Amino acid sequence: MHILLADESNLVRGALKLYLEQLQSDIKVSQAEAFHEALDLAASAESVDLIILDFHMPGANGLAGFDIMRARFPRVPVVLISGRVRREEVLEALGHGAAGFIPKTLNGRALLGALQLVLAGEKFIPSLAVSEGDAKRADGPNGLPAAGARPGSPLSKLTPRERDVLALLNKGYSTKEIGHRLNLQPMAVASHLKGVFRKLGATDQAHAVTISMQLGFGA
Repeated sequence: MHILLADESNLVRGALKLYLEQLQSDIKVSQAEAFHEALDLAASAESVDLIILDFHMPGANGLAGFDIMRARFPRVPVVLISGRVRREEVLEALGHGAAGFIPKTLNGRALLGALQLVLAGEKFIPSLAVSEGDAKRADGPNGLPAAGARPGSPLSKLTPRERDVLALLNKGYSTKEIGHRLNLQPMAVASHLKGVFRKLGATDQAHAVTISMQLGFGA
């Protein structure tokens, strides 16, 4: 099975690739960080079974890029992923023929289930998109995903600011971008990341993203 994964963030691609490789033993994952690169990879491949496309990736322009991908490869299911799920965007994407709309905050088990559903010919619709009220309640301060940490989970040890930093890290933002969005100095961001790594038992940023997904951060 050949899956094309297109997302501008190396961290997000790395974390998602670990889950995709669990779908089956012979899986091949091709990666692209920009829309034009994704088109070239899909065109040059002998076959592609699934395309996973970041809704906000460079060059895609939201559904405009999705429509181009669908027109070029009409027989390949295309799933959109996004760090933030808005009900109107999900419904519009499904109307354009998306095979699913997957939040990047899904934990590992839920992500695999969503992809297995798509590969079986079904559509995946996130529960947050079913009710607009539910989608609004799912967002925490600054419009970031709520942590939803269970008692005893490493996530419960994170401070509110560490959760904010982790949420943006999971969305693929750089340290500089995180500081800008949260109005924090670089040294402060580095300090919060150090706390996140220590409490999650992570060795680096990619490891922290992977662990947080496994723990269901924001799901």
